[in-house]
Amino acid sequence: MPTSRTAALYSPELLALAIELADFPFDPQAPVTGEARSRSCGSTIALSSARPDRIERLGLRVSACAVGQASAAIFAREAADMTGETLAATLEELRLWLADDRDSTLLPRLKLLEPARPHAGRHEAILLPWKAALDALSNPRSAG
Repeated sequence: MPTSRTAALYSPELLALAIELADFPFDPQAPVTGEARSRSCGSTIALSSARPDRIERLGLRVSACAVGQASAAIFAREAADMTGETLAATLEELRLWLADDRDSTLLPRLKLLEPARPHAGRHEAILLPWKAALDALSNPRSAG
């Protein structure tokens, strides 16, 4: 039987976010791809995008816990047209949010990840989508 702490972390709303990832299929032929891996839990995210300067036609391949999947779904709904600069600023704000007790209005559905904040082992999974996106935009493949 899950503890109340576990139940609070894995709410039905958080678990439901994973379904949204089906709307963002990874394209291995996309001109821009990137990956990120959590050292703490082994979760991975691969990301594809149609443009090297911003996120466009986002695709994701996520192998992560429910928290990582939820974070990827939140990212997917917010990432359209984000540039490397915007992604880096958002990643830094997320790091500060995870390390602090303050509320965040940074992303509309970020409150769904609120129960994961006390679980430091989940923080890397939360940050993975932004790290994968920065990797993708910093390493575009040559056309042709």
